[in-house]
Amino acid sequence: MPNTINPKLPKSVDPYKLAEQHTVLEGEVPTGALSRFRDDVMGLDDNAVCSVRLSFRMDPERRRVVSGELAAPVQLQCQRCMGSMQVILRSHFELGLVTNDEQAQRLPQNLEPFLTDDFNANLWVMVEDELLLVLPPFPLHERDECPAREDLEALEPGSSAEKPVGKSAENPFSVLAGLKNTKH
Repeated sequence: MPNTINPKLPKSVDPYKLAEQHTVLEGEVPTGALSRFRDDVMGLDDNAVCSVRLSFRMDPERRRVVSGELAAPVQLQCQRCMGSMQVILRSHFELGLVTNDEQAQRLPQNLEPFLTDDFNANLWVMVEDELLLVLPPFPLHERDECPAREDLEALEPGSSAEKPVGKSAENPFSVLAGLKNTKH
């Protein structure tokens, strides 16, 4: 089984040839070069890279398949405190290589389609798509690590936070009770 370890994952390859040769590619993609992904995260380190391992093969039905793993450190915005948080995004995926929508519809459910030209696949687009899919919709610090923890605890019922004093502690509907008893 041929293996290629490349510090930088090639941008474009012939995926059909790689699948026939059962090739494994390992390398890195600079996350700053992935514009759609870069726009969806709070920040990336200048030298941040996504580590990628792609295994090309043919399944028993002679479909070309890519199995992959990736990991990338990113900064996301915590939706609880709105502060920055460092996260490592990880993904394991299995893609069926297709050249048109008809082939994509014939793939089994365990394979997601990846659209390629006849002899060309952009691996960086594949990596970027997978990174976008594993972005959490509402990133949050762990509750004990969140800078907003004290504010959250103060809002919980039964907390030891001070209760408002004065008129605001009264029932706002107590005036209605008096109206109910009066006759017109």
